[in-house]
Amino acid sequence: MLKLIESILAGRIQTEEIDTVGSAAYRGELATRPSQCIECGKCLSACPVGAISLSRRKLPCIDYKKCVFCGKCAEACAEGTLSHTNLDAMPVITSQNNTEIGRLINAAHTRSLHVRHLDAGSCNACDFEMAALTNPVYDLHRYGISFVASPRHADMIMVTGVVTRNLAEAVLMTYEAMPEPKLVMAVGACAAGGATYGETYALIGALDKILPVDILVPGCPPRPSAMLIALLAASDLYKQRCRLSPFHGEAD
Repeated sequence: MLKLIESILAGRIQTEEIDTVGSAAYRGELATRPSQCIECGKCLSACPVGAISLSRRKLPCIDYKKCVFCGKCAEACAEGTLSHTNLDAMPVITSQNNTEIGRLINAAHTRSLHVRHLDAGSCNACDFEMAALTNPVYDLHRYGISFVASPRHADMIMVTGVVTRNLAEAVLMTYEAMPEPKLVMAVGACAAGGATYGETYALIGALDKILPVDILVPGCPPRPSAMLIALLAASDLYKQRCRLSPFHGEAD
């Protein structure tokens, strides 16, 4: 019996260290080589969501809110100015002057965070990646973060999908049902940029058209590691909000 217990414990699934580097084939952040750019503009016409613009120096600039990481811009760039790396595109805190969140995961948190997930019209790719956060590999609960069923119990809503007109009212009602202070996170290119499906009568578009977004998570879909970093940053941001909010006492 003891040998059986030892073998079970030896073969148990262990939580892995989380990093923001994908496989060699993963299309992540775009690397630019300004010295090689001939200002041909082919990358602009190749981008299906209009995520690329030219800077004053006529060099390509990538709007990661819209980018779906399809690789068409890199394929169209004959000079090799643009190329995909295997690094996750980092989340951004929009309520702090578009501050990019660092790559290191800090497990030292002193406050829990309760999250309500809301699908505003997604293809379910972001939702599948989000579900991985609760598995033994990423183990979201070790950081004191958990998903809840009701917005009345939530500190933050985590929205996936481009906002459809049919679900816009549900998004607003969910937000209004949350207690103060509250945070909003837009996950994926649909919720963050809203350009994935173009403009139609059935779509409102990006989440920030109807709600004040605090954190953006780029990707189509983002990897769980990027979502995890965004959630940890949200936990810190929520703690700051609680200290300033008249609705709460000082955070423990």
